[in-house]
Amino acid sequence: MESIRILIVDDHLIVRQGLQAILAKESDMEVVGAAGSGEEGLELLDRTRPHVALVDVRMPGMSGVELCRRARETAPETAVVMLTSFLNEELVRECIRAGARGYLLKDVDDLNLVRSLRDVVQGEAAVNPKAAALLLDWVNQRPDPGEISGEELELLRNIAQGMTNREMANLLYLSENTVKDRVLELFRKLKVKGRVEAVMEGVRRGLL
Repeated sequence: MESIRILIVDDHLIVRQGLQAILAKESDMEVVGAAGSGEEGLELLDRTRPHVALVDVRMPGMSGVELCRRARETAPETAVVMLTSFLNEELVRECIRAGARGYLLKDVDDLNLVRSLRDVVQGEAAVNPKAAALLLDWVNQRPDPGEISGEELELLRNIAQGMTNREMANLLYLSENTVKDRVLELFRKLKVKGRVEAVMEGVRRGLL
């Protein structure tokens, strides 16, 4: 099985070294590059084509958000996960709009970091619970759009929280197959292929 190829982009050397040390312990992960700036990160992204890019949000010069936005255009196969010390609603939404598939805080423990990277490679979102709560607080203040039904919006919000079909089925007292069908119908309406794209499209449309 191919190793998960990871690029690290952070302007602090000690952070880059710490992340490399953590990921080096995992037999299924390989750090293919480490950059100290957004500009260098974009160059390494093009050269190494990693599965995942761990990117600091705020860096001198090109920000992590801008790097994420450009990566979506030049390397859409790479999942960008923002790793930051900052947590506020607008920043989280800005990163999701830019195409980030994850938003983690730098105090994340080793186990959750590794699990999150594996999740995004499988097409799932990896969002810190506090960041998810900020998104939901904002989402709950927005009116339901006409095109998406209230039930479908609830599904989208649950997906944004990272819930599986089984977890949503238990929450909504429905069968897992029923939830699966409703999720697929939601994807059809949003014109997306998966959960990460659904969340991104939901943010873009102002649903999240």
